[in-house]
Amino acid sequence: MRWVMSLLFVVQMYAMMAVIGIVFLPWALVSKRGARVACKTYCCWVRLTARLMVGLRTEVRGPVPQDEVLIAAKHQSFLDIILIFGAIPAGKFIMKRELMWAPVIGQYALRIGCVPVARGKRGQAIAKMLSDVNHGAADPGQLIIYPQGTRIAPGVVAPYKIGTALLYEQTGQPCVPAATNVGVFWPRKGIYRKPGLAVVEFLPRIEPGLGRDKFLERLRDEVETASDALMKEAGFDAKA
Repeated sequence: MRWVMSLLFVVQMYAMMAVIGIVFLPWALVSKRGARVACKTYCCWVRLTARLMVGLRTEVRGPVPQDEVLIAAKHQSFLDIILIFGAIPAGKFIMKRELMWAPVIGQYALRIGCVPVARGKRGQAIAKMLSDVNHGAADPGQLIIYPQGTRIAPGVVAPYKIGTALLYEQTGQPCVPAATNVGVFWPRKGIYRKPGLAVVEFLPRIEPGLGRDKFLERLRDEVETASDALMKEAGFDAKA
């Protein structure tokens, strides 16, 4: 029965993405605020239906950043995207370039200021984004990057890439690490969604001024330690 409810949840989730995308399209075309409101409405819908249909409750912990910062987050599934974007006022992601062509997601992502990154050309994308920031072309807000570059299943070890350290160094903005345990309940692949409490936690910010290596080491230690603690709280021991 839980698998059936998970399937129904997934089907309605993507169907509602199309519905909300179409309903808000006229506003989104003339106003970036309209695109952002559409995306936040969708985030609320996913959180609500996850709780009602599969018993998956969600929670955002820690001080939610309101100013211009770099958010470096653990990425385990689509749900951490929903929780982070829904919590902050003006989020935008560094995203895979292929998503530009995805129906609804791609068009709205570009409208809210997301930065597409071609595979194998992350350095060029970062240089372009920094140029936009310096020339005032990029919209203000919270830039979200996944330091490991992709979704990582609970318990899997993967390196933190240098791109986040370059952004931290060259933008001169504080970095807010974010930990999560969402992958315990909502896997990176598959249909089944487990009941429980999925959490994203904003950690104390790392102020500008650290060297690349020291920053990356601190970021990795803080995000992995906090994520392990959240996963253990959810009944998954990453060290086992």
